[in-house]
Amino acid sequence: MSRRHRAEKREILPDPVFGDLVLSKFINNLMVDGKKTTAESIVYGAIEILEKKGANENVQGEASEEGSDDGDAITAKSKGLRLFHNALKNVKPKLEVRSRRVGGATYQVPVEVRSERAVALAMRWVIEAARKRGENTMTDRVANELLDAANERGSAIKKRDDTHKMAEANKAFAHFRW
Repeated sequence: MSRRHRAEKREILPDPVFGDLVLSKFINNLMVDGKKTTAESIVYGAIEILEKKGANENVQGEASEEGSDDGDAITAKSKGLRLFHNALKNVKPKLEVRSRRVGGATYQVPVEVRSERAVALAMRWVIEAARKRGENTMTDRVANELLDAANERGSAIKKRDDTHKMAEANKAFAHFRW
């Protein structure tokens, strides 16, 4: 790791269909071997499935979003995109444990997660859980995992809960945080 200065953050372009930066980041995380068009087709297909299935499912927090008319770009665009953002919001962790070495012993110290890292972890966990699912196509896997995450169930939500439990179990070592 370089000690001179931090690496500069690269600006990514918003996705071409919805103009959303978070969705573009999700597509980039899903991409394998540089096949961006394949990743885009998977994600956009999943959002279409979310729009169809989302009408049948009762998603938490949806009624309050529909009632607000604040000109938010997400609500104006698509119900599937709203479900996508709701799913990521549900999966984002608030606490995690970091290893700290103090006096020859290593402690798991609970720390709050920065917002950028929380989004990155949520995306990673959703994609990892989708890849482990049993549906036939990746589009179905991503759509169903996002739908499960929006409804507070599924493997990605379990991963978040496990992270929170680990932080809660090690809160006695919180005084080692610096």
